[in-house]
Amino acid sequence: MSNSSSISHFLLLALADTRQLQLLHFCLFLGISLAALLGNGLIISAVACSHHLHTPMFFFLLNLALTDLGSICTTVPKAMHNSLWDTRYISYTGCAAQLFFFLFFISAEYFLLTIMCYDRYVSICKPLHYGTLLGSRACAHMAAAAWASAFLNALMHTANTFSLPLCHGNALGQFFCEIPHILKLSCSKSHLGEVGLLAVSSCIGLGCFVFIVFSYVQIFRAVLRIPSEQGRYKAFSTCLPHLAVVSLFLSTVVFAYLKPRSISSPSLDLALSVLYSVVPPALNPLIYSLRNQELKAAVWRLMTGWFSGTLNCWPISENHL
Repeated sequence: MSNSSSISHFLLLALADTRQLQLLHFCLFLGISLAALLGNGLIISAVACSHHLHTPMFFFLLNLALTDLGSICTTVPKAMHNSLWDTRYISYTGCAAQLFFFLFFISAEYFLLTIMCYDRYVSICKPLHYGTLLGSRACAHMAAAAWASAFLNALMHTANTFSLPLCHGNALGQFFCEIPHILKLSCSKSHLGEVGLLAVSSCIGLGCFVFIVFSYVQIFRAVLRIPSEQGRYKAFSTCLPHLAVVSLFLSTVVFAYLKPRSISSPSLDLALSVLYSVVPPALNPLIYSLRNQELKAAVWRLMTGWFSGTLNCWPISENHL
């Protein structure tokens, strides 16, 4: 029996028992992380370097790509290292840092997805007020509020989790540091602080979810009233990628945390954790680029500019938002 003051490291969940499977997991994580880095890096570069993409929608998409890069760089490198070197070790401070940054980027992504929903709502339902409601100052303030709120949320949860005494060993049932698995090691029978924080976070998350659902109900009602088929297609083409990303993010997170205990198992928990922490950052760029012709054209120009050496980038100006 030990407490948190004597714990110098944690043991993460081993992804496989045999060396061959460990190397296979390393290769899979390497492929997914490279796809995420390439896809999100192309989106960030395309938005920064394409003058006509300096709009609110693509400004928020750039921020979303940053959260995807941050989240996958927080969890995957350590898992790859452990698989390659056949170890489960992560230091106490490293675990705290990993938990903080994972919560930070995941929270920022959810807040940004909510803001992007508002952007689509104003664009389709209140197009005449778009320039007023989503001017450069408003976009900057909303993005800053999303990042600041995510920082506070991550800081409070991390500080509260690691302030609890730990006396049930140091083995975590997850391949990265996550609150539920750290709480299982706690000596305290009462987690009122963490329960309170989770309740507040759940209320905020539920509020964002209700806002997203309400906004899309209004959006679909407005789109169905558009007389031309081309107009409806254009409206849907800007909304469906965002809706797909929101659905992927929420469905995996909600099922992972709210699934019945009767169907819980280590292999299922591991698969779900990969689905909501690793897969979305790699898929989001693909989802957005498939139906957005402007973005695909900008990425193509970016790649051809790199190869030809004629690439010119402009900073995102307030006049273009």
